[in-house]
Amino acid sequence: MSDVNRLLVRAPNWIGDVVLSLPAVRDLRRRNFPDTRIEVLARPSVAALYAAVTEVDAVRESRGARADADAIRGAFDAAVLLPNSIGSALAPWIARIPERWGYATDGRGPLLTRRPRVPPEVRGWSEVYYYRAMLAGVGLEVSASPDASLGCPAEWSANGRRLLEDESGSPWIGLNPGAAFGTAKRWIPERYAAVGDILSRRARVRVAIVGGPAERPLAERIASGMRSRPRVLCGETSLPDLVGVLSHLRLLITNDSGPMHLAAALGVPVVAIVGPTNWRETAPWGPGHRLVHEPVDCAPCKLRECPIDHRCMRRVTVDRVVEEAEAVLS
Repeated sequence: MSDVNRLLVRAPNWIGDVVLSLPAVRDLRRRNFPDTRIEVLARPSVAALYAAVTEVDAVRESRGARADADAIRGAFDAAVLLPNSIGSALAPWIARIPERWGYATDGRGPLLTRRPRVPPEVRGWSEVYYYRAMLAGVGLEVSASPDASLGCPAEWSANGRRLLEDESGSPWIGLNPGAAFGTAKRWIPERYAAVGDILSRRARVRVAIVGGPAERPLAERIASGMRSRPRVLCGETSLPDLVGVLSHLRLLITNDSGPMHLAAALGVPVVAIVGPTNWRETAPWGPGHRLVHEPVDCAPCKLRECPIDHRCMRRVTVDRVVEEAEAVLS
């Protein structure tokens, strides 16, 4: 495909999906288009993360199909669409990019020039395989060893250290009690507080609570229930700042969420508490992570709110999470 000199990659819309798609982006660069200019089109909420992805030459922020089409018209020879939606295919189609490649999902097949079906063997497994199977389906090469790592730029690391400024010199662990799309993916706040206190006392670590602005009240609730004094960072970090903070942690205890995937990509060990989602699809990528989940009959339901007793999360005990965390810290 030597005739592709300018390639557009439409990024996934959520942080976790962006991380799990990194091996596919690297395969585009390393295995298929080493000399091509590769640009990413991404939602503003995730666009900044690509500054840490050296395989990408530039990032454009998505402003909607019509505005995106005007911005990319005549600028690219091909577009790779990582999201499944028809909306992500509209801008390249309106802009008349000659080659438009992606899964034939959401009824968007007529907008694409190469449109493989989702292989049955990747359903129910990590999205790392899902994105790479799409590349293979359009005739591109994929590597034998997926690389979903993320290096923290020096400026981000320095900002993260500043946010964790502490004269004691104690190591830090993180609690990430939030999760998007309702409460079903969230473990019990009082249990997060208990885990934070136990580990603070036994392992002599400091505790930082991370998350977005909407999770600040939840973090304050957890902090108020702790005897040790955590650093509440919810709403105080940009995406680069959050990456910087995570890079300095010895461990992140977390729900199934974007920060979970960021920490894993940075090589920070994760203890992930998983309830209504399919852990095989969304587990943190890489070795050394611990998954805590209860095999209840109703999971994975993938619902945003639990209509019954939230048993998948309520059956996860403080002792069990502490045990997994101490195994990592030791």
